[in-house]
Amino acid sequence: MPMNQNPDPQVLSHVQEKIKLITTDEGAIYLVGPIKLPVNLLGETVEFKWYCWLNCDEVTADFERIIAKLSSANLAELQQSSVLVHGDFHDADHALIRFHSICHTGDIFGSRRCDCGYQLKQSMKHIAEHGNGAVFYLANHEGRGIGLFSKALAYILQENGYDTVDANLRLGFVDDSRDYGDAIKVLKALRTKPVTLITNNPRKLDALRKAGLDVEDRVQLWGDVSEYNEKYLKTKIERSGHLNEGEGFCNND
Repeated sequence: MPMNQNPDPQVLSHVQEKIKLITTDEGAIYLVGPIKLPVNLLGETVEFKWYCWLNCDEVTADFERIIAKLSSANLAELQQSSVLVHGDFHDADHALIRFHSICHTGDIFGSRRCDCGYQLKQSMKHIAEHGNGAVFYLANHEGRGIGLFSKALAYILQENGYDTVDANLRLGFVDDSRDYGDAIKVLKALRTKPVTLITNNPRKLDALRKAGLDVEDRVQLWGDVSEYNEKYLKTKIERSGHLNEGEGFCNND
């Protein structure tokens, strides 16, 4: 990748203090933030702090080198993940977190074939009401890790009688190929105290615990059940093992 001219020193002075280097087995994660982000959350403006991260083979604390490469790296062709933080996430005794997989159709268009858009907004609402927390928005998790184009093909299979799991399997994928390693590394860089995870998915809990994080509790999140997503939600429970306790999905029928 060619190196562009070095960034203006004044530009560098503004941004370099906002970049954090996280080394990994494969290279590095460059985490940029916090950035003030006022969010329209269900009609109310709530202040969040936004971070974004970039995976890179090169490991260097010379952030000028990384910045100089950005314009030639064509990052718009890829997706970068980010995290939305509220309150004193680093030091608060109790904090909620959500590992949210990107859902182009649900999060952006408001599709009711899934419950993703509902879960994203409700997680942000829970965190704002709680006072401390973070939503990790994971950009390479579309369709449980198969990508947007493949997800469109899976939707066509679903319209022809396949459930979510079988649609992925028939296209040659596993049921769920998502990996939470990068998000966990970023979480560890932002917080060392225990967390409460907003999820119905036991795989997310397992990923955090296997990485040595202290998960003190779990908050389940069911809702927005309709004729459009009822089969999808039941498949999550019956075939993907999602947890359904107390006032869960079955009691929303």
